[in-house]
Amino acid sequence: MLFDSQSLAGFYDSPLGLVTRRLVHRRMRRMWSDVRATRMLGYGFAIPYLRTFAMDAERVIAFVPEQQGEIRWPLDRGLTASGEENSLPFPDAFFDRVLMVHGIETAESVRPLMRQIWRIMAPEGRLMIVAPNRASLWAQVDRSPFAHGRPFSRNQLDRLLRDTMFVPEQWDTALLVPPLKSRRFIGTGMIWEQTGRFLWPGLAGAHIVEASKALCAVVPAPVSKPAKAALAAIRG
Repeated sequence: MLFDSQSLAGFYDSPLGLVTRRLVHRRMRRMWSDVRATRMLGYGFAIPYLRTFAMDAERVIAFVPEQQGEIRWPLDRGLTASGEENSLPFPDAFFDRVLMVHGIETAESVRPLMRQIWRIMAPEGRLMIVAPNRASLWAQVDRSPFAHGRPFSRNQLDRLLRDTMFVPEQWDTALLVPPLKSRRFIGTGMIWEQTGRFLWPGLAGAHIVEASKALCAVVPAPVSKPAKAALAAIRG
């Protein structure tokens, strides 16, 4: 099932989507409890989670990659932009916070996207990524938006961040509740979430990671000629 902007909006308006939003947003707020006087970008389909941040932040913009299709948000103002993922139309070092939801897993080319995110983030900025956990049921069930695109293990996400000049600072998970549509089941979502943190923490539907911007890359030390000769001798 292809989740474009319209189908994602429909999912988040459904009973299961409302529970998803509430459970993920609770974990987000634990990391970003204060976003006052910040400029925030929501990349991918972050609109359901930007609504509450928008009440506190100085400025909030949603960017939807063109492959997801355009959507207007909010209806009375239109703070949404759309375009190519490898050419974001924003100045360097502009955003204090970047929130990626339903974005990294559907990117056509992840590393160029991450370099664009690095470029537009302020030196002291923070990036938060919500990415599907490849070990979870949410990544397997077609009706789940977290089943669209490539899922990640924590190690894969950690390696991607470090390879693109980000430093993971905090890790969390969300969606320990199975992605079932039953209204009776959905009503007990918080109980499942709390229980799952103790009984099956590795099966959470989503990884949530906050990362800072690394301002310099680690460059390997040059190998001297004597060292090269010694290595050649060892290798035969």
